[in-house]
Amino acid sequence: MPPTFQAKIAPKRGRSPLVSKIITSFDPLPGDYPGFQEKNDSAMNSNTRSHIKPGLRVRIVLKKDQPSGKLTEGIVKDILTSSPTHPHGIKVRLESGAVGRVKEIVG
Repeated sequence: MPPTFQAKIAPKRGRSPLVSKIITSFDPLPGDYPGFQEKNDSAMNSNTRSHIKPGLRVRIVLKKDQPSGKLTEGIVKDILTSSPTHPHGIKVRLESGAVGRVKEIVG
C-alpha cells in the first residue's frame, strides 16, 4: 500500500482564492512500509537508564553481534551508560561478564 498523502488548499492572504498555496502533509502508516515495526514498550524502556536496575533480567546485543542482531539474555550487574537516555540502548554488564546494549527488558 503506498504512503498516504493529504493535501489542503489554503488561499494566500491578500489574494483571490483562485491563486492558492497547496500545503501537503506526509503521514505514513505502519503498514505502508514492509518490515516497519513500531517500537514496543520494552524497546522504549531499554533506552532510558531509570528503567534499568541491577538484578533485572534483560536481553542485550553484544558489540560482535550488532550486525546480526543476536540477543544475549542475562541479569544486569552494572549499568555502564552514565547519561539518562541513549538512542541505541543503555550499556550494561551482565552477571556473566558480557557487555552490551539493552534491547529488551524481560522482567
